[in-house]
Amino acid sequence: MNKNSHKFYLTGRAGKMECLLDEPEEGTPRGIALVAHPHPLYGGTMDNKVAQTLARAFVGLGYVTARFNFRGVGESEGVYDEGRGETDDMEIMFDHMTSEYPGLPVALSGFSFGTFVQAQLAQRLAAQGRAPERLALVGTAAGKWPMPDVPADTILIHGELDDTITLQQVFDWARPLDIPVTVIPGADHFFHRKLVHIKNLVAQLWKRDI
Repeated sequence: MNKNSHKFYLTGRAGKMECLLDEPEEGTPRGIALVAHPHPLYGGTMDNKVAQTLARAFVGLGYVTARFNFRGVGESEGVYDEGRGETDDMEIMFDHMTSEYPGLPVALSGFSFGTFVQAQLAQRLAAQGRAPERLALVGTAAGKWPMPDVPADTILIHGELDDTITLQQVFDWARPLDIPVTVIPGADHFFHRKLVHIKNLVAQLWKRDI
């Protein structure tokens, strides 16, 4: 945890949520980013390396960034809820952060199971007239969970050698949406030794409108 990071707690529908806030080093934040971690029953936590990398990428873009442990992970209360409760809790985080930092656009990002949570939240928020600014999804959970449609400007990053969620599964999901998929050669599902590419790609692809 760096000097601009601090832990905080929210109350979700299943109880306490253990959260972490990362703030840009200088200036007023230009946006809010919410990061969702991988599957809680398979070791996923907010300290997952890909989740940390996404947080660093958005802090580098000037976003105040929040993440939290899903139900039953770390100090967060409750039990795994197959994405339903996790999406509810992410909406609570969304409401908290937009209240703390009013008027700022909100980016949603996630890794693996976290992409399912964020895609569901994006669809819910859009129906409420509160659509997020943009999504950045890494290791998208296509074929594992019923991924909803996402906006055309969503950043999709996947590993060439991912054998947990295959590249073909992601292509099959993204094809009818006509969304490009950025493939990192030689990367497995957890992007071992390839994390710097995720950080650089998010920074480069996001900067189109900064």
